[in-house]
Amino acid sequence: MNNFMSMEPTNQTFQELFSNGVKYIVPRFQRDYAWTQEQWEDLWADIETLNEEHYHYMGYIVLQRKEQHSFEVIDGQQRLVTSTLIILTAMKKIQDLIDDDKDAENNKERLKELNSRFIGAKDIVSLKVSSKLSLNRNNNHFYKNICSKLVAPNSRGLTATNKLLRKCFDFFNKKKMGAAGSEIAAFVEQLTSGIIFTKIVVQDDLNAYKVFETLNARGVQLSTPDLLKNYIFSVITSKDDVPDEELNDLDEDWSAIVSQLGENNFTDFIRYHHNFQKKLVTKKELFKSIRQLADTPESSYNYLNSLTECAPVYASLLSPFDDWWASQNEDYRPARHDLEGLNLFNIKQPFTILMAAFSRFSSDEFIKLTRYLFALSIRYNVICRYSPNDQERLYNQIAIKVFKNEYKRASHVKNGEEYQSLYPNDDTFKNSFEFHKMPSKQSSKKIRFLLSEIEHQLGNKSDFAKTTLEHICPYNPEQNWRKDFGKGINDISDRLGNMILLEKDELKRADFNTKKETYLKTPFRLAKKVAEYDSWDLKSLNDYQEWLSKQAVKTWRVN
Repeated sequence: MNNFMSMEPTNQTFQELFSNGVKYIVPRFQRDYAWTQEQWEDLWADIETLNEEHYHYMGYIVLQRKEQHSFEVIDGQQRLVTSTLIILTAMKKIQDLIDDDKDAENNKERLKELNSRFIGAKDIVSLKVSSKLSLNRNNNHFYKNICSKLVAPNSRGLTATNKLLRKCFDFFNKKKMGAAGSEIAAFVEQLTSGIIFTKIVVQDDLNAYKVFETLNARGVQLSTPDLLKNYIFSVITSKDDVPDEELNDLDEDWSAIVSQLGENNFTDFIRYHHNFQKKLVTKKELFKSIRQLADTPESSYNYLNSLTECAPVYASLLSPFDDWWASQNEDYRPARHDLEGLNLFNIKQPFTILMAAFSRFSSDEFIKLTRYLFALSIRYNVICRYSPNDQERLYNQIAIKVFKNEYKRASHVKNGEEYQSLYPNDDTFKNSFEFHKMPSKQSSKKIRFLLSEIEHQLGNKSDFAKTTLEHICPYNPEQNWRKDFGKGINDISDRLGNMILLEKDELKRADFNTKKETYLKTPFRLAKKVAEYDSWDLKSLNDYQEWLSKQAVKTWRVN
């Protein structure tokens, strides 16, 4: 990580962060203040432990240097703003003491010092504060009012985000910080020297994106959507010719994108969206490549519009029974079953092709395409377990051809050299399936889905969600089963050939002859097939799973 940062990560207290005339600017288009009472209560509980523990770790703060002592806050604004509001409430309490003429001279001195160290200098004419911390375009005016007047206005027409700033100020204003000015000042001293941030400074937004990707991969969740939004909006407004009303509309569009996807899915969405337009790049190079897609105001508009159009499609590919599908042509609905399968097995690579195809293919062609990609996924990813790297590279090539209208139908994809080179042939697939295992305790739902697909191919349309997974030889066999089954019993519990579907699981550890009587009475084709065997041993299981593999070939075959 050090090769793209201007300095090593350093741990600094709040006091150290705000020393030496440093200024912090929340980018104009970064998200609004959004913390609520739950986060305020958690932070206050941590602050109360400072008496005993002396320090509280606040996490990462990522900054982009603009000038020697000026930084943009790329990540960490919620914590910085809330910490500053706590100091402002402490200053309000000292101002109240001054107003009540309690140790007024000393308290004025304390207030002046706190203001200078943590809030900013006052203009001697307007008495407005030149803040050490400046917020985004929606919050800054309201925040400066608090800094100047030590009061959070409760005027009509406040936006939701400024209401949160006011509520935050009021929440901490009700907390006890000391009765005298000296006690309140001591509280601020303890707070600002006790809360510690890990500061990372980067030189540009490209390096900031790399920091985000690195830290997110390590489980530190930073807000990638904010970083990308700040870049796109700064390009769109680079000529200062975009009216506020239009900016508000764009802001709402962006918020809708993030709310539909959630932050956890946002980065995948951005990557798959990129991959149907441009050549596949590594995750480290993704942001650089996106910047080439949106490097002028016009191309940034187009990029944002494309994100807006594709976000509901991607969100609904992830959730095939989402309400969004109800607003689409009913012809699309058969695709939901295969999408459910892709999500069940957590296979997202096809989404880059499906996003490109949704607005370009008819509903019939989209359904066929979804089926072709699902069948390939079962063969390639689930059963043969091949590496996804080649698959993602070739899917990228397919998606670009769909995007450019070189592939105009599902058959063009299916018959293309990319799909054909990925598709495991029948013999390869059959051989992999014949001895395939899946951990049935962790993967019961997935196995039921696969077996119900084979049941469907055999003529029994069953809902996998309404079935029970039956182990023919019990998962934990007792002595009678060990005696009857014989050699190999310890290695078959997760073999697909030892599992069938039933409506209810009432057989438990019954012997095979008892189970067969139930199998014959069910509508399930696989159970009836197993009932044809005289006994259940390794030879029977191998024979049955070989037969099952032939049915699997037919079930997930693309001619």
